[in-house]
Amino acid sequence: MEASTKEKIEALLKSKPVVIFMKGTPQFPQCGFSGRTVEVLRAAGVKDADLGYFDVFSDEQVREGVKQYSQWPTLPQVFIKGEFVGGCDIVTELYNEGKLNTMIQDSQ
Repeated sequence: MEASTKEKIEALLKSKPVVIFMKGTPQFPQCGFSGRTVEVLRAAGVKDADLGYFDVFSDEQVREGVKQYSQWPTLPQVFIKGEFVGGCDIVTELYNEGKLNTMIQDSQ
């Protein structure tokens, strides 16, 4: 991964308490997993003002770079306070267990 791509990813992670790398935007997700993940984040209490996002369709280097950065092969990817949390399945599982709400509250 190029240093500039890593710097871009790290700047995005610092921009908001919760950041999602997704296909599309929170308002217009371009895949079911991205849409579901945004729904779960909102249900867990993430406010739009605290949710940063990056549409991976807009930059192929970031799309591939974030997979290397997190060492996770699929999208979407959620980070809380700069730490990788997981994709749709993990975020949904954490929400169902009541853990995601606590993680979100601690990040704000």
